[in-house]
Amino acid sequence: MMSNMAASLITHGRIETTLAKAKALRPFVEKVITKAKQAAAKTEKKDAIHLRRLALSVVRDETAITKLFNETVKEFTNRNGGYTRIYKLGQQRQGDAAEMALIEFVKADDPGYKKSKGKRNAKGKQAKAAPAADAAASVAETPAAATPGAAS
Repeated sequence: MMSNMAASLITHGRIETTLAKAKALRPFVEKVITKAKQAAAKTEKKDAIHLRRLALSVVRDETAITKLFNETVKEFTNRNGGYTRIYKLGQQRQGDAAEMALIEFVKADDPGYKKSKGKRNAKGKQAKAAPAADAAASVAETPAAATPGAAS
């Protein structure tokens, strides 16, 4: 099943499947793409053929492997992993209520998202400290309002 799904993903660029299958397919396909990248980097033809045959033994679809090694691998030359992306679709399948997902190749010019380098943490610390200081100040300023019956 994984080899057929991998062949479909390589051929079409994206497929819709269940979330569990998409999560299982991701490492399977990324290992095959890594073999294709290694074959593209090899200067000796013998090593490139060996890597192509290893990928063909896993995927078992010659047209998909040919497309991967000749066309698709060029998009991933500057990328170190993360070749696929999974989107959770909102709907569930009617028959068994399985969560559906869309798995696709990441485009060559897509930078992805970057982790922030501490900017959020600084704002978060200030935001957490400010409400506590405001609450303490408001209680200290109005002690009469805090006691019941003092308002009369």
